[in-house]
Amino acid sequence: MRLFLQLALSLTLIFSAGQVSARDLPEIKKSGVLRHIGVPYANFVNLYSEGGKQIQGGLDVELIQGFAAHLGLKYQFVSAQWSTVFGLLNGRNAQYINNQIVWGEEVAIEGDILANGATILEWRKEVVDFSDAYFPSAVWLIARTDSQLQPIIPSGQINEDIRQVKAMLKGHDVLAMKQSCLDPDLYNMELTDANIILPTRERKLNEMVPAIINNDAESTLLDVPDALIALQKWSDEIKVIGPISPAQQMAIGFRKDSPQLRAAFNAYLKKIRADGSYNIMVEKYYPSVFHFYGNFFSPATEEI
Repeated sequence: MRLFLQLALSLTLIFSAGQVSARDLPEIKKSGVLRHIGVPYANFVNLYSEGGKQIQGGLDVELIQGFAAHLGLKYQFVSAQWSTVFGLLNGRNAQYINNQIVWGEEVAIEGDILANGATILEWRKEVVDFSDAYFPSAVWLIARTDSQLQPIIPSGQINEDIRQVKAMLKGHDVLAMKQSCLDPDLYNMELTDANIILPTRERKLNEMVPAIINNDAESTLLDVPDALIALQKWSDEIKVIGPISPAQQMAIGFRKDSPQLRAAFNAYLKKIRADGSYNIMVEKYYPSVFHFYGNFFSPATEEI
């Protein structure tokens, strides 16, 4: 009877929706296809139509296409939303609510690798294994140019700069977004006495600045990649007030049962960083990032 129960449990695990598609590097090579899960975001994943077909572009698309070619595999893109991205990778969606991870029901796994400028956050490290960091980030406060909020004078100490920014927010409207790197709960924004405004509908991260320009709020939280793009597009309409978070990093996400795939990607990333080809990719999509984070992209940089 005990043997029967063990066998039944094993079969349940094997044939569950999450397990059927879970695979590591040997199985991926056998299939001949690397499946890239991505959420349209900044210049990491860009989606557009051409000739009636959906075309993918952006830094992460180019990066994972290169990785697939390096492995001798075909590339397949799997479009996702922030609310579904972890489920498509792991077989269960996950959200961060009230400072804890809330797991959803089992869903079918549809991809092998998660790449869309995902910030490494402590709660996400419980959900996926991250690659070595490949892009720098942080969360800044961005305001309209007509706002009474004024840019801080940097002190040279990040914690003091954050304190200065938060100290001026009492009574000011700040747009934020749950279940993203702009989640106000991650930065104790409730202690600032700011009026935190959350979108009433699902909003993309690249819609935050247009929203404040449209007077939906006076200011918004924004991460570095989106801020760099926004400053190019709307330099006369927005200003950077200062940091809300310490330095952050972005990385590629892997299932916790895909260590060989993760190791192979880290080796590939190290190679293209060393030979300079990665910087050429980055410059196509984020030319100004080298002005702010030149040290990060030094070929000799292993860990920042």
